Amino acid sequence: MSAYAIIESERARTSFLRQGSQMDVAERRGELIVGGGFACAAVALAATATHPIALSPPVAAVYVVSLAVAGRIRIDVGSGFTVPTQAVFVPLLFAVPLPLVPLLVALSLALGMTPGVVRGSVPPTRLLTVPANSWFSFGPVAVLLLAHGSSPLALADLRAGVVLVLALAAQFACDFAANAVRERLCGGIGVRELAGEVREVYLIDTALAPLGLAVAIAAMQHRWAVLLIAPLFAILRLFSRERRVRLEQLIELGDAYRGTALVLGDVVEADDAYTGEHCRGVVRLALDVARALGLDAARARNVEFGALLHDVGKIAVPKEIINKPGKLDPHEWEVIKTHTIEGQRMLDRVGGVMREVGEVVRSSHERWDGGGYPDGLCGEAIPLEARIVSACDAFNAMTTTRSYRRAMREGDALAEMRRCAGTQFDPRVVDALVGVVAGERG
Repeated sequence: MSAYAIIESERARTSFLRQGSQMDVAERRGELIVGGGFACAAVALAATATHPIALSPPVAAVYVVSLAVAGRIRIDVGSGFTVPTQAVFVPLLFAVPLPLVPLLVALSLALGMTPGVVRGSVPPTRLLTVPANSWFSFGPVAVLLLAHGSSPLALADLRAGVVLVLALAAQFACDFAANAVRERLCGGIGVRELAGEVREVYLIDTALAPLGLAVAIAAMQHRWAVLLIAPLFAILRLFSRERRVRLEQLIELGDAYRGTALVLGDVVEADDAYTGEHCRGVVRLALDVARALGLDAARARNVEFGALLHDVGKIAVPKEIINKPGKLDPHEWEVIKTHTIEGQRMLDRVGGVMREVGEVVRSSHERWDGGGYPDGLCGEAIPLEARIVSACDAFNAMTTTRSYRRAMREGDALAEMRRCAGTQFDPRVVDALVGVVAGERG
């Protein structure tokens, strides 16, 4: 299981939980505010049309149903999903009067979500997301209205091509702005993180836009041409289901690795109660430090498992050495130092992501100045995950009672960590650790 697979499985878990969960009060408030703004704008746009709206109900119905069908094909991307509605939305812009497009889009999305609500797989409150999710339609409509409804048949005209590009850009801008406001109101992710989440979604929409434009051109001569993309939706539906199954399997595999790590942690605790409890204390602190340093999901997972298992190799060390009440003699110290190598060897046997964790375990007693063991690594040559585990391991050891000394006061331990920054520990990691501990006390 690669680092990318870990990130993908964690994002998928977040996405799956979100899709089937009830919205809390903050989410509902955000959806009502952003969605309410869309509803007012869409009704105002339809009501302020300067010329009579000529709508063909059969044509509108075909596009609404087609858009609803496309909206049910959910392609999991990041911690969310996208739908191939772009292939229908683009020709919709040229098949019905522009002032009605936002309302028809919202109707389509609601229609597509209804079967899930009826089956009970989608909470009814999720229908509140429909208006806010429809904001994307305003951008292209505004651009095309300002351009006096440029026809896709005029592609030979450079101006028409520019208008179409601007319409796509406006679509993304409206969608991003609506999502950013919604996340802000709901206390969700920030703008930078949102930009990372929607990048793949917009790439898929961009790839589907030429197909939608081709359908729009064909529909100028044959208004039912949109039905020709039905086989594409069938294929995308099949692929989306296969991807969903694969992501579910990735989640199960990730859970299996976590279970393996927890079992090994229990083995350590059963073998030596202090070492087991110490490792769990290091895990809590190390994860907080990893978050403070902005590590991604894969590296944070390595920190978690590395902190939990950094002493797993002590299983192979004689108990009389582990539990010796006094200081170790030189021979005993050399035996103790083998536990990182033994820990890596054990995790290598598990394979997969545990090989990466084994590297963290092996380097968890290296020093920033190169005076650690077993390889004498120094500075940036030591994996960042191992530097985090090392600092958190030392702080936890100082603030807990050992067989040969009593626990230090937290303030004294922090002062010692600062004193050793730049020699034993990575200064950046120490700064993050101090910030985390200070935040917990505050």
